[in-house]
Amino acid sequence: MEAAATGRIVTIGITPSSPATGFGYIKAGESLGLGQAPHALTVEQFVEKPDKDTARRYVASGNYTWNAGMFVAPVGLMLQYLRKSEPELAAGLDVIADAWDTDRRDAVVDEVWPTLTKTAIDYAVAEPAAAAGDVAMVPGDFTWEDVGDFAAINRLNQVDPSGDSDVAILGKNNRVLSDESSGIVVSDTGRLIALIGVQDIVVVDTPDALLVTTAEHAQRVKDAVNSLKKNGDTDVL
Repeated sequence: MEAAATGRIVTIGITPSSPATGFGYIKAGESLGLGQAPHALTVEQFVEKPDKDTARRYVASGNYTWNAGMFVAPVGLMLQYLRKSEPELAAGLDVIADAWDTDRRDAVVDEVWPTLTKTAIDYAVAEPAAAAGDVAMVPGDFTWEDVGDFAAINRLNQVDPSGDSDVAILGKNNRVLSDESSGIVVSDTGRLIALIGVQDIVVVDTPDALLVTTAEHAQRVKDAVNSLKKNGDTDVL
């Protein structure tokens, strides 16, 4: 908050616990020299999700943190950059804001919100602001999990070490047979799922769709969702 009060967009950079490829990274720069925010650093660069080797180099260097997309900033500064990079999106939000405290709010939101461009705050605000020197980063050296895919759910639901299976099983009505396998199964269908000799598997079994992937590729589930939407197969989403 103290760093943001100096007129900067401030992000919390999570200290990496592993060379994760599912997150973007932040390259930290020099100290801002703020007495009230001694840990605040400049941001040299936002980096897209890297491959495994690049992620290992980032973590080993000690100069990169995970970009968790958590920001503290003056609202006016955020809107300033949004209006520069996404003027139509900003204009639509202004229309919604103007109607927010009126009896027209719901109608305006229903009309305007679906028409707005879908974009990440990183692209629309943080990256151009960083290029202009208006972004700072405060390291967050605490345990953090994105819970953005089934691999993360698996990490948070570790199997019982005293058991005879390396598969985490979630769901109220599941039947799983595991033989020399590891990973996670999510099922409420009651259908028997047999895993034989597969590692880091992700299986999500629902009445109308079956997902099979691996922990390494779990972040790509959203690509499948987008493809289904594009093809009009929204009945299984």
